Amino acid sequence: MGAILCLVSAACFGAMAVFGKLAYAAGVTPQTLLLIRFGLAAVTLGLVLAVARRPVTAPRRTLAAAFGMGAIGYAAQASLFFAALERMDASLLSLILYTYPLFVTVGAVLLGRDRLTRARAAALLAASAGTLLVLLGAGTGHLDRGGVVLGFGAALTYTVYILVADHVLRDLPPLLLTGLVMAGAATTFTVQALVTGGVRTDFAAAGWRWLIAIALISTVLAILTFFAGLRRTGPSTAAILSTFEPVVTTILAAATLGENPTAPQIAGGLLIILAAALLHLRTKPSKVALGNRTRNAETRS
Repeated sequence: MGAILCLVSAACFGAMAVFGKLAYAAGVTPQTLLLIRFGLAAVTLGLVLAVARRPVTAPRRTLAAAFGMGAIGYAAQASLFFAALERMDASLLSLILYTYPLFVTVGAVLLGRDRLTRARAAALLAASAGTLLVLLGAGTGHLDRGGVVLGFGAALTYTVYILVADHVLRDLPPLLLTGLVMAGAATTFTVQALVTGGVRTDFAAAGWRWLIAIALISTVLAILTFFAGLRRTGPSTAAILSTFEPVVTTILAAATLGENPTAPQIAGGLLIILAAALLHLRTKPSKVALGNRTRNAETRS
């Protein structure tokens, strides 16, 4: 059951880029998407926390830090991701974003929080080769360079966010941390909407379907099922199972959007996913908290 819950979570996260593309096709703007996604997610998670009635014992400074990281770090990462999604295929973007375990590992080594073993070095080389194949495998000459830059910007921003969160917020319960992050991001996009004159809601009715799907399926349900699976499988297994996410994105994008990755891109994607799994597999228990918060407590883009 634990493994099934983790795979359900990965599928929910993996569907988000496809839901985003469908929302864009219905006339939804990125600003509207981000505000409604985080607003609905924050309200829903707040209700879950209220029903759970778990006492909050963390210092106010820690709670404020979690809120601030959502308002700044996570809001920036999500903005870059959905800006990139406007300009490139959902499947390609999902593979670019999934280079973040590579960047997290490098960052942890440079910060002295981890050490570079031979196994990790091999995984990093595999991820690098996979990324190169994904980019060069476009083969059509229509690869949007701006979209690629935004995609890697999202991965790098997420990396910084993870490393900071692991150091500052390691003692905060993951569900509470996620709720505060969602609330912080929702606040940022609300302020942005007020400053820029509001958000557009003159899109097709189908747009609401995809917005609700992003907020409730690819955010709230994805988080809750991951927490449930995590309790049953442990962080290492849960993190490895989460590599199913870009596979789901690629399959759904091919089925619904007509996106067809080339053979080199598929091979590169498999290398990236394999490297991510190996990096989690080789992580020592004392360091697993990094991968744990990387993939669950702070949610995805």
